[in-house]
Amino acid sequence: MPLTRMPLTRTPLIVSFTETAAFTETYGFAGSQGKVFLEGQLIRSDTPSDSVLIFMHPASTLNLMPMPRAMAEAGHHVICAASRYAKNDTALIMEKVVADLGAYVRHAREDLGYARVVLAGWSGGGSLALFYQSQAEAPSLIDTAAGDAYDLTAAGLIPADGVTFIAAHTGRARILAEWIDPSVLDEVNPDIRDPALDLYGADAPAPPYSAEFIATFRTAQMARINRITGTAQAMLADLKARGGAEVERPFIVHRTMADPRFLDKTLEPNGRPANTCYLGVPETVNSGPVGLARFTTLRAWLSQWSPLSRADALDSVPKIKAPFLVVENAADDAVPPSHPQQVFAAASMADKTYATIPDASHYYKDQPEQLRLAVQTLDGWLGDRGFGPVQ
Repeated sequence: MPLTRMPLTRTPLIVSFTETAAFTETYGFAGSQGKVFLEGQLIRSDTPSDSVLIFMHPASTLNLMPMPRAMAEAGHHVICAASRYAKNDTALIMEKVVADLGAYVRHAREDLGYARVVLAGWSGGGSLALFYQSQAEAPSLIDTAAGDAYDLTAAGLIPADGVTFIAAHTGRARILAEWIDPSVLDEVNPDIRDPALDLYGADAPAPPYSAEFIATFRTAQMARINRITGTAQAMLADLKARGGAEVERPFIVHRTMADPRFLDKTLEPNGRPANTCYLGVPETVNSGPVGLARFTTLRAWLSQWSPLSRADALDSVPKIKAPFLVVENAADDAVPPSHPQQVFAAASMADKTYATIPDASHYYKDQPEQLRLAVQTLDGWLGDRGFGPVQ
């Protein structure tokens, strides 16, 4: 049964707020003149609604992705919210992305007049939605992971009325720790590697991998993460101690797509194909320019990629009281099934629901039936709680 397609209107949204930064971290006007400017899009049909869904990814713009469009075609009003780091997460600070999301929530309520706001946390936006909601319901943070002053308790964050977690991982730091290549021994020269840990080398064991190999591999992954984190902290401390005008530094993280699960389907089995991932061929992605955390700064590493990151779904979700929906895509080629399952288990709100979309991949590529089922699932959950279009 095909999705019902309604003609859609796309309205640009410009949201801005005052913010004084110690230094400019993004290229261009945003943030350099005492104001942050955000560009989003409101997508809707002619169906009236007093509720709106907000899709936000820390670094992507989602207005052309299948799920937001399909929800709008089903009659829901949808805001696709871009952060100040849209399409470039090199200098991304997660605490500042929370402030950006808060500006959209406030705009939806106070300027657009929506009575109810639901956070649609899809993919990398899932942990962001939970991080935001935990700080909106019980604000606590007054600094970033690097220790820079940034007061979310004074940001006036408005809690959403509901939160969804769709095909989402537990957080950028956690997923990177499971994807990063532990064979790299020299962060400056990625050709210096431990061949016993190089999944794509001639000397690595072939799948299926033994439990002993996986344990060794995971330990080495975390050790590499900790080494990079220690180096970033030390360099940041050194720059501060110098007291000069140099306050930040970028660097490259080589080889970040080496999760054994992409090569061995017996590890956390689901319907995903073997020897591939949501970005393509894992070995190609491992060294290519689009890998996670490839280009970063000292502060961005600490805030979004290191164990110090606060944007952690497993830490955020127990603090949330709003109604909560988790959707697992049963053939997800990006998110392992343990991630949504762990988040649901950690959730403690009175109203929580778990749903699975059979055979669904991460992006629903060439999967109109799976996309239809996902939309039906969200539509039913929203409607049962009065978050849907006006009947």
